[in-house]
Amino acid sequence: MSKANLLDRRNVVASLLANRKGAIAVGGLGASTYDIAAAGDHDRNLYLWGAMGGAVMIGLGMALAQPELPVVVITGDGEMLMGMGSLATVGLQKPKNLSIVVLDNEVYGETGGQASHTAATVDFVGVAKSCGIPDARVLATMAEIEAFATAMQEMSGPRFANVKIDSANLERVLSSRDGQYTVNRIRGSLGFQPI
Repeated sequence: MSKANLLDRRNVVASLLANRKGAIAVGGLGASTYDIAAAGDHDRNLYLWGAMGGAVMIGLGMALAQPELPVVVITGDGEMLMGMGSLATVGLQKPKNLSIVVLDNEVYGETGGQASHTAATVDFVGVAKSCGIPDARVLATMAEIEAFATAMQEMSGPRFANVKIDSANLERVLSSRDGQYTVNRIRGSLGFQPI
């Protein structure tokens, strides 16, 4: 895809979460968490900050624990590469309420912008399909993003999307880094007592 056709990460995430209703959003390492916070802090945002490689597994756990609620994992290509085996578990478990979105700028943005494996050899859509996630696709336009956002509300997953985005270094939008606060806030929004 040419650099001119790459999507703006903040527009992508804002569109995905614009009509989220009761959806839980799990953010992966770094920039994807900033993007979720920039779209608007919410009681059902789970910011992982430094749990690299764990976003999909956390999202899977949330989806299995709350099968009536949509769960969306929004993460980056570097974080997804580190936790790629999680796609096999998603494919085995087949949670109908789980959507996974990889914001793929083809660089390791948190460590200096080195080229990631997706710039050369890794096809996330192919990996997701081979792991048993048949609804795996590349999203290349904002119309496709909006359609995917609507599909996230349907219990017809799991679904996987790879979104090629630009590699702009954007302002960090920080939410609380207090993990207990974040977990208790989500628990409260779901009707559970704090831990």
